Amino acid sequence: MEKLNIPLHGPSLNIVRRCGPALREVLRSKFGCEATIEGVDFESDVSVGQPRRPPVDPVKKCSFQLRGGVELSVWKADLTNFKVDAVVNAANEFLNHGGGLAYALSIAGGSQIQIESDNYINKYGHLGTGEAIVLDAGLLPCKNIIHAVGPCLPKHPSKADVSGAKRKLEMAIESILHQVEKHRLKSVAIPAISSGLFNFPLPECADTIVATVKCYYESSQSHLPLEIRLANHDDITVSEMERACLQLLGPSPSSSFSKVATRSQTPDVQIGKVHLKLKKGNIEEQLADVIVNTTSPERDLKIGEISNALLQKAGNQMQKEISNISYTGRLLITNSYSLKCKKVFHTVCLGKGSYQRNTTPRQVLYNSVTDCLQNAAKNGYKSIAFPAIGTGNLGFDKKEVAAIMANAVVDFAHSCQTEIDVMFIIYPSDDQTYKAFEDQMVTLRQRAPRPQETGAMMSSPPEYEQRNYSHSSRAPTPQITLGGPSEEPMLEAKRWLNGLFYKSDSLVNISNNFIQHFGEREHLQLYRLMEKGVVIKELFEGGHARISVMGNSSEDAVVAGIQVEAMLCNVQEEFVRDEEDSIREALGEKRVDFERKKVDSSSNRLSAFKKEGLWIVKADKVVNPSLKIIYDQKATQLCCSTQNMFQLIPAQFCEMVCKIGFHAECAPPGEAAYGEGIYFAGTVKKAMEVWKEHPKEEYLYFVEAEVLTGISTRGTPGLILPPPVREDPLLLHNSVSGGPDVSVIFSGYQALPTYIITCKVLKGFQ
Repeated sequence: MEKLNIPLHGPSLNIVRRCGPALREVLRSKFGCEATIEGVDFESDVSVGQPRRPPVDPVKKCSFQLRGGVELSVWKADLTNFKVDAVVNAANEFLNHGGGLAYALSIAGGSQIQIESDNYINKYGHLGTGEAIVLDAGLLPCKNIIHAVGPCLPKHPSKADVSGAKRKLEMAIESILHQVEKHRLKSVAIPAISSGLFNFPLPECADTIVATVKCYYESSQSHLPLEIRLANHDDITVSEMERACLQLLGPSPSSSFSKVATRSQTPDVQIGKVHLKLKKGNIEEQLADVIVNTTSPERDLKIGEISNALLQKAGNQMQKEISNISYTGRLLITNSYSLKCKKVFHTVCLGKGSYQRNTTPRQVLYNSVTDCLQNAAKNGYKSIAFPAIGTGNLGFDKKEVAAIMANAVVDFAHSCQTEIDVMFIIYPSDDQTYKAFEDQMVTLRQRAPRPQETGAMMSSPPEYEQRNYSHSSRAPTPQITLGGPSEEPMLEAKRWLNGLFYKSDSLVNISNNFIQHFGEREHLQLYRLMEKGVVIKELFEGGHARISVMGNSSEDAVVAGIQVEAMLCNVQEEFVRDEEDSIREALGEKRVDFERKKVDSSSNRLSAFKKEGLWIVKADKVVNPSLKIIYDQKATQLCCSTQNMFQLIPAQFCEMVCKIGFHAECAPPGEAAYGEGIYFAGTVKKAMEVWKEHPKEEYLYFVEAEVLTGISTRGTPGLILPPPVREDPLLLHNSVSGGPDVSVIFSGYQALPTYIITCKVLKGFQ
């Protein structure tokens, strides 16, 4: 993981202070960079000049697996600064956020929280008890707020009052979960609704919430969200939530709370940005981005209990794939097929008595775990599940394996720059192995306990803590630290930021054809920005959509411009999710997976780019089995051959094209002279002419594609479909052309992305 520091001072510091959370989201979506902002206290116009509650470091207390793979966990956390897709606000029926959690969220999220709530009430009327709605999260570090109205009880409620309100609280929780599923949110944080200002007794409130969540997923086929977090900032409420979960979801409901807690709940460990978990379960049933497997040198997945279990669950396609792929470092990486993960990392380890030159079986095991962790972090995966590697046929001692794997995780955590969950999964009946790993978890926790809170998780090893503490006497220097898989996107992000931070005028222009997808929600957000004094205009000229933002100062214009960019990122992500759903439904698949595999640039390809003043920095082969199936079906339907062609696209659309294919929004030409479709160029030179605005940039991103042009004719401006063949209005051409080197298709499925080629513009050609 590469890193780049950008110091903040003067105008740049003020801009980041005003819109830091939105800026982080834009840098992630637009450039694929994770941004850490240090030494900056974010503002919201509601909270300026008002005291802030000290933040609570998130602490995960316990977690349980519900039906459908949904994880239910209990957290001590501050919902105003909690990284989930949505936080739940305990709202009143008029969405008047004047006290309690609602007030805290409204202050942290900015005035737009209350403004949007007021607009909703004015349009639709008040909410009923038990109802929940999804609105925008303003400046909060989440995507949405779910405003839910729980029952309000008298100050000293009777048993009858509580009994009567219980069903209404159940309805509120059910409404929240329904909204989560409807909006395809992957994680949600739910507080103890109605237990504070609304006077619902805390023990009964905790029992009702946990029981309702449990019942909902026992009777539902939903697999969303992936995680429900019961999050509160005070110890009493957190303890009650933990108690309710242990009693209602624990493995031994008849046991007392203390016995269950000490026997079955091994505390998690936080080491820097690595969240280490230990639990019993079947590795093939785990819901994680990556599952790790140990395979034989012959790549026979039937050898070994874990390997065979994964094969039985995934299906024989995984065996076929692993037999034909090449090593990535020490790993063989396959698709997941019927497993609940994105990828399977297969590693080959040595048996305890084996010999390999210049290494030992212990070192191979350590290196294998490290390689899996580094590869997962490098590719942006957020969770990885390990079995107890080596405790079966390889003949390692259980305690030895636990120590080696734990040490590998700790060493990896020292340099890890992104948050990742690491899970050790122990077979349910293997008590000895579980005990060995449990002892290691206890040891890790004892290295650096938090002084303020005995039940909190370890943040990092002692030597790492000391490095942090040595600077605790002074505030960190204001800066943005960019993290990315390579240097190019970080330099692009820095160049974009410098263009905003040091503007000499008060005008920001944003060109992006996803502006055409703005709906009522986005235009309401634009209206709110204009209420703050900026002038916003939407333009659509020559096939290009643009928004101009004019402010009283360059700082005002840039802050509003970054918020517009964040809106565009959200719209683009929603578009990708919808297209992905369409592909899955068309093929009957669970997910749409793709890979970008780095390849060597051939001399022929290098020569073609160099003639145009370009140097190939890297070339990635795109592998997307789902798009390939649809493309092959289209080729059969059109009965035509393939042409190799190019597109020149902005960096922010590379991942999108790899995942869901080509769309006109991603690469509108400089002039849509042959129709409103998807343009391709036959040569690199022609691509530079069709998308002539791009050579002003330092890095250019070409997509090489197989294109089905079929029966074609000359295009004309304004076409939204190919013209008919002869006089038959039902028989259309397959594409249109703009000469020998330009083709325009009107269905993205007529093209298959094959390579993403990143080029640097050589000096003298810019």
